[in-house]
Amino acid sequence: MERVRVCGRWWLLNAAAAVVAGAPLLAAWAPLPAGSRDELFEIPAGTWARRMAGDKVDILPSTITLTAGVRDILLLRNSDTVPQVFGPVLVMPGQDFRLPFETVSVNEFNCTAHSSGSMKVIVEPWPAPGIARLRWRMTRLSR
Repeated sequence: MERVRVCGRWWLLNAAAAVVAGAPLLAAWAPLPAGSRDELFEIPAGTWARRMAGDKVDILPSTITLTAGVRDILLLRNSDTVPQVFGPVLVMPGQDFRLPFETVSVNEFNCTAHSSGSMKVIVEPWPAPGIARLRWRMTRLSR
């Protein structure tokens, strides 16, 4: 009877170890999803009013990292009550602006939504299967 309990525990431990070891391998080698993905960054309502009141509002990250091979698209949503400038584009209140990036690059944009007045968009290459893809997935999970 005792031997059956011990064997049952070992089977359970081995199954748990296989899952723990297999998940990273699957994440490293599984194909990336097809199609484009919108990376949404929203300028919330009241941002301009808070700035005018002297609050140093940083609502968007100063650097945004996208991946070229998975067709990431930068999507800016202006939910504020005043227009915002992003690069050469004026994004009106309630308007969305979508910007796809097709090449690996580092881009600097003027951006009135930032207290610094600028934003950097880094476009990284498609993560190859293996460690690069696992690192890419882990980075995505941490966002």
